[in-house]
Amino acid sequence: MAVYIGLNIEYFHPDFPSTSIWPGTAELKPDALNHGWRDYGTRVGIWRTIDALDRYGVRASALLNSDVAEHFPQIVAAGKERDWAWLAHGQTNSTLHTGYTLDEERRLLEGITHTITAATGRAPHGWMGPGLTETHNTPALLAELGYQYVLDWTNDDQPYPLTVPGMLSVPYSVELNDLLIFGKGFTGAEFVQMVIDQYEQLHRDAPTGGRVLALALHPFVIGQAFRHRYFEQALEFLATAPDVWLTTSDDIAAHYLLGDAALKPPRGA
Repeated sequence: MAVYIGLNIEYFHPDFPSTSIWPGTAELKPDALNHGWRDYGTRVGIWRTIDALDRYGVRASALLNSDVAEHFPQIVAAGKERDWAWLAHGQTNSTLHTGYTLDEERRLLEGITHTITAATGRAPHGWMGPGLTETHNTPALLAELGYQYVLDWTNDDQPYPLTVPGMLSVPYSVELNDLLIFGKGFTGAEFVQMVIDQYEQLHRDAPTGGRVLALALHPFVIGQAFRHRYFEQALEFLATAPDVWLTTSDDIAAHYLLGDAALKPPRGA
């Protein structure tokens, strides 16, 4: 079983409504309540999360808004020191990736790709849109720019080829996702149990072809102090579980593209 940590590293404009813990103030300018909650991730939560990843020797798959390179270069520097995989996650999570003409989107994607490549020293191979958004042209435009895969289509436990030649869908999760889990009121202990249950079922499924366990995290959620111990428990479980390849989404895509039988396409793909 392949396991990767999808670490969302996002920039939010102060006066734009976005992911909120309390929607009642989301339209205010300034919205100190919600923006402060989100900003905790890049000021505090990310460093706590990095400490845990380091402790268990885990390389993150960093889903990076390109605006982070300008506003939080210290986070990019920390990821470069740790050889993270870098995926493009749009420009900012204050804006969904939708509503563009073909030429507008091409220019935007070129700019995002250039910014991330310049900041990290590595061209991104993977894409996840802000809020998992795309246009109908996004995969083809990404292929033109040298991308290999997207995470937006969360409809399988295995990678599979898109209809755009050379492009894959790699599994991501909106269920095993801290923002959704804790947003629904589940506890840290329940989060750990969900990770264990996901592993155990996918492990049972794996004899017919390898499976992918994607753990989706946001530093302003999982990085809260009272949740940290549970994140460490989940990492410890995954790092010591049998038959786990603790890797990155880049390596999963490359492994699939090499045609290794350990990660077969599902029947009918």
